[in-house]
Amino acid sequence: MRRSLLAAVSLIVLAAPAMAQETGTPVFLGPDRLFQKSAFGVSMSDPGSGIAIEGYYRMASNPKADFGFRVGFADPGGSASTAFLLGADYRMRMLNHTEDFPLDGALVLGAGVSLVEGNNVFNVPIGFSLGRKILLDNSSTSFVPYFTPTAIPSFSDNSDLLFAVGLGVDMQFGSKFDLNVSGSFGDLDGISVSFSWLH
Repeated sequence: MRRSLLAAVSLIVLAAPAMAQETGTPVFLGPDRLFQKSAFGVSMSDPGSGIAIEGYYRMASNPKADFGFRVGFADPGGSASTAFLLGADYRMRMLNHTEDFPLDGALVLGAGVSLVEGNNVFNVPIGFSLGRKILLDNSSTSFVPYFTPTAIPSFSDNSDLLFAVGLGVDMQFGSKFDLNVSGSFGDLDGISVSFSWLH
């Protein structure tokens, strides 16, 4: 068990310096892919001020990996300009739970932009998502609570390296629908709700 725990901690530490909040919104991925072939949906979030709305599409690339694209906008409210958001990410399952270590884990890589007049931001995040699927007895509903240590290299006129921890839960209803509720604290604060149709 000590070796498994040490391996998981090492993965988190290695992932932290380099995660996938590619559009700057607090939308996180759990370690489990809940669809067979593809998924599409919409995310609504509060990235610290105002509101962001994004549509997304995800596809399986192999039994352990999938990738996705998202597009949308963020309205910070007040007189500030609305930002156009565009991003992509890749998730690879790297840990499977065992008797010694109870969590599944996935590496998540991303790249994206927030485009607004005079303040374009390019994010190239990397992170590691840890969690575990919980199946309800005599039900088609499942839950995947997860947490995601995150570092977000951010490039603009004033480049920076941001750190955050995402907390969330994926709730799957039958084989067709998924609700993801997540939030984060650290340099990226906020909450989000995403609804997916699964295929």
